[in-house]
Amino acid sequence: MTPVYIWLIVALLLFIVELMTSGFAVICLSIGAAGGAIAALITDSIEIQLLTFAVVSLLAIAAVRPVLKRTFMRGEKVRTNADAMIGRRGVACATIDDDEGRVMIDGVDWKARSESGERIEKGTKVVVVKMESIILIVKPI
Repeated sequence: MTPVYIWLIVALLLFIVELMTSGFAVICLSIGAAGGAIAALITDSIEIQLLTFAVVSLLAIAAVRPVLKRTFMRGEKVRTNADAMIGRRGVACATIDDDEGRVMIDGVDWKARSESGERIEKGTKVVVVKMESIILIVKPI
């Protein structure tokens, strides 16, 4: 098997791996392998082929990857942890007064305080405005 075919197979395999991952790093290596295949058409020197692979891969990481990330990874950022709670709605399952109370959100019972310090009666629908440690700060809807 000639080196050109080996480089093309490596490029194809790297492309397939990229389809199973995210981040667009492996596709840059695939582009580098395609560069190695072109170098193999020109010269039999494995050193020049490897150097071409490395240089083209680095150039692709520097030039192609940012463009691909900007184009394909737009979308809303996924909120996690405490950020994911902000904006969630629930019901006061115990009166929230000066100190603390309880709210139920998606079947989970949380400690809660009123945002303004006002009393929120049991059964009132609330929305989470922020989170302090494990205590939800809520306001009535």
